[in-house]
Parts: sequence; structure tokens; C-alpha cells
Amino acid sequence: MHDFFLDIITVMQNQLWFYLLTIGLVSLCVGSFLNVVIYRIPEMMKREWHSECRLLLADELKPTEQAKSKAEVFNLIKPNSTCPKCKTAIKPWQNIPVISWLLLKGRCASCNTPISIRYPIVEMLTAILSLIVAATFGATDIALLYVFVTWALIALTFIDIDHMLLPDQLTLPLVWLALIASVFGVTEITPTDAIIGAACGYLSLWSIFWLFKLVTGKEGMGYGDFKLLAVFGALLGWQALLTIVLLSSVVGAVIGIALLSIQGKDKATPIPFGPYLAIAGWATLLWGEQIQSLYFNSLGY
Repeated sequence: MHDFFLDIITVMQNQLWFYLLTIGLVSLCVGSFLNVVIYRIPEMMKREWHSECRLLLADELKPTEQAKSKAEVFNLIKPNSTCPKCKTAIKPWQNIPVISWLLLKGRCASCNTPISIRYPIVEMLTAILSLIVAATFGATDIALLYVFVTWALIALTFIDIDHMLLPDQLTLPLVWLALIASVFGVTEITPTDAIIGAACGYLSLWSIFWLFKLVTGKEGMGYGDFKLLAVFGALLGWQALLTIVLLSSVVGAVIGIALLSIQGKDKATPIPFGPYLAIAGWATLLWGEQIQSLYFNSLGY
């Protein structure tokens, strides 16, 4: 088995088309799973909060309600995927990334209820971004690390868009993964720079959060944003943090103002910062040096 995997790795390193094809197909399947993650992790967190409330109110709940809450199983594996409208189980052939949605013409096979186009968009986005990473870094350890990080960033982005939330279940493992990657030499960042980067990433936004709150009495961002910047600090070192923060601010200003104008919402409407941070961080992972050079050139340096 070990020799088999070595042979596969050798083929990927020598045959770019095979490597990209593998990454593309795997990423499409992962994109399908990310749709599950995007929907279920916030729901799992909500149910966990309710469960904790039930423990506090155990004496006030009826026995049937307690039994029902204990009997329900809801995680990333169970229950099986069903149509939200008619609750009919989705068959394997109806769950093929992108293709099934096209064959079903974007509708449930049982009740004909429209299926959101966001499902194939997430699948395609996962494949395209993963292929960009794979083509940029080739068949290397760092490419696989960044592909995995890309998958997590996609899930975090859509969860934050939906719920204004960046779950610890995704951000904290990414921090530890980045730190471990630096220890084993997967990234070019030394463990020292990775640790300092994670700390500076977290504390910089944490400081801005509390300064803004003390001045205005309002919360300008969430703790998940601190942890996400800590991820990029651990991956790229503290030196890249300023680039990421500046780029995310520009991206956020442009996209945020455009969305508020299109949707006709008030400028005081809260918008998630996580997606812009994820976009800026992902771009810096791939083209950090070019972005910095462009920035300094624009300043005349």
C-alpha cells in the first residue's frame, strides 16, 4: 500500500494533467461536502446551545422533551441529506457535484421544489480555487496544505455570510495546522515567526475591537475575525499581516459598499468582515510578494 501511494505521488509530480485532474475531481466532491458543513455546523452549534439551556432548565422540561432532545442525532454525517421541503432522502446519483443539479434542472426529483444554485456554485468555486493553488505550487506539500486551507476558507466565508459567525470548530484547527506545518518545514515560515504571526494576528484585531468599543460603545467585529487573522499570521508570518489587513479593508470597502447600494440597505447595516479577510488572506498566500511589490511601487518606492 505504501508503494502504491508513492507511485501515485510520483505520477502526479511527473504528469501535471493527472495531478490537476485529481485535485479538480477531489475538490468537486469536497465542495459537495462543504455545502453540508456550511449548513450543519451553525445548526449543530445552535442545538448545542439549546442543549446547554435544557440542562439549566431540566426541572422545567417535560420528560418527553428531554427524551426527544437526547434521541436526536445531528452532525456532519447523520442524518442523511434530504430535501428541505418534502424530506425525501437524496439518492447517491442525485448528489453528484454540479452534474446532478444540472440533470435535475435545479429542482427536487420528488417534489419539484427549486434547489438553490448556491450548491453547484460552492462546488465549482471549491474546484476552481483548488486548481489555482495546485497550478501555482505544483505537486508539493505546501500545495496540499494550501488546498486544504482553501476548502476551510470557503466554508468559513459562506457561514459568515449566512450567520455573521466564524466557528471555532474551523478556525482553531487551522491555527494549529499552520503552526505544526511550520515545525515540519512544510511552509517557509519558521516556528518562531509562525507563533509570533499567530499572536500578532489575533492581538492586532483584538486591540482594534476594544479600542472601537471603548470609543463608540459598539462591537465592530467578532472574535472569529481575530482567530482567522491568526491563521494567516501562522501560515505567512507576522510580516504578511499588514498586507492582509490593508487588502481586506480595500476589498471590504469596495464589495461592501456595492452590496449595500444594490440591496438598498442602510450604511449602518452590519456586514461580515470574515469573507473579506479570507479573500485577502488567500490572495496573499498565492501572490503576497507581487501584491507587496505593487503596493510599494504605487507609493514610488
